[in-house]
This record gives sequence, C-alpha cells and structure tokens, in this order.
Amino acid sequence: MDKHRLAAAVAAALALASVPAADAQFRGVKCYGVTKAGQNDCAHAQGLHLCSGEALVDYDGGDWKLVKNAAECDAKQGVLKPFEGANPKAPKP
Repeated sequence: MDKHRLAAAVAAALALASVPAADAQFRGVKCYGVTKAGQNDCAHAQGLHLCSGEALVDYDGGDWKLVKNAAECDAKQGVLKPFEGANPKAPKP
C-alpha cells in the first residue's frame, strides 16, 4: 500500500470513528446507495472522500444518507450496508 492510500485509509478510519455518535444523536441509520453526487452525509465507506457533499457519482454504494429507520431506507431503494458500484435499483435518468 503506498503512502497516499495508507494516509487516506487512516483519515477515513478517524472520520468514521465519530459517525456512531452522530447516528445515536439523530437516532437514524445509514442508508447506502441513495445519494446523488454531492449530496452524501459523510465519508465514503472505502475512504474515497472524507466529508459530506463530496460524493462523486450518483447512487454510489459507499455513500450514504442518514434516514430515520430501515423502512425509510428500503422505501428509498437503499441498503443498510455499503456495497461496491452503483445501486442497481436507483432511478434511471
């Protein structure tokens, strides 16, 4: 692993360490694969970016939005765990 990837992985781990507190505060769940580019709530699951609003593509399986519960995530055609690629159930343009 090169230095840049290692640094990104460490930064992602540190950023994600604070996420459970935010989830508990808002009493929500992370819903993956439902955000459009630039509308995600926090860091990408694989460390591709570290902040909200930095999603690069629509409906990426590593980007998430905080929703009230699993039923709301399901209604948005999302899932509760990160996955690779784009959401196959996402709306088509």
